[in-house]
Amino acid sequence: MSGLPVAELVMMLVALIGAGAIAGLIGGLFGVGGGTVLVPALFYAFSVLGVGGESNLHVAIGTSLLTIVATSLRSLATHRKHGAVDEVVLKTWTPWVAFGGLVGAFIAGGSPMSALAIVYGVCLLLIAAQMGLLPERVTIRKDLPTGWGRRITASIIGTLSAMMGVGGGSFGGMTMTLCGRPIHQAVATSSGFGLAIGAAASLGYVVFGLGKTGVPPLTLGYVNVPAAIIMGLLTAWTAPYGARLAHRLDRKMLRRAFAVYLLLTAVLVVVKALV
Repeated sequence: MSGLPVAELVMMLVALIGAGAIAGLIGGLFGVGGGTVLVPALFYAFSVLGVGGESNLHVAIGTSLLTIVATSLRSLATHRKHGAVDEVVLKTWTPWVAFGGLVGAFIAGGSPMSALAIVYGVCLLLIAAQMGLLPERVTIRKDLPTGWGRRITASIIGTLSAMMGVGGGSFGGMTMTLCGRPIHQAVATSSGFGLAIGAAASLGYVVFGLGKTGVPPLTLGYVNVPAAIIMGLLTAWTAPYGARLAHRLDRKMLRRAFAVYLLLTAVLVVVKALV
């Protein structure tokens, strides 16, 4: 963020610290990607500070994905201590989730900000509807798909997650619960998907964003380096606390409150990108 006045740099730092801390808690608590907090926070911060331009949403998403790597590592370790991770699902789904992450980064890299904002908003609305309207125990099948069903489903999870800047929990956790897996197992296992998505997709955002214009200072491809470092450290620090809370708090009320936040965020991001 070189070249900005000191007051604006301080504002940016405060915004990054606050968003990073909250995103880590949310990632550990709900198993959804911290990108539901990081992406809109970064997107609006860049706009308020007057940096970057037509690629700001791409940078917000790419930066969020890199921070997910650290968050997922710590969340997964905490959930493993509780014995909640299905290691077989994690091992067999991860390669295809990572593949989808690369596909999503490629698609996003070639999409205008308006189109990316619509995808982000629509997917956020789907997550909000699932969290706020559907009971946690509703299912559409008895178990997770295998074979090509697994490959296709996992790839879609990775693709959508990469286009939103979220970890595997948003769509991976949703898929597991809809396929009859207990909510705590779904949250724990899908936190591991985030590692694969974050690593593969953030690399894709760096590569596919090289040479692009309309990005904030100190940005590599579509990843803002200082924002990724600050927010990555904070999300990794607070994620275990969210994971511990997930085993203690009344999740029904929390899910509905968070669904309202997601709904408002989806509308604000789409309006900001289109206007």
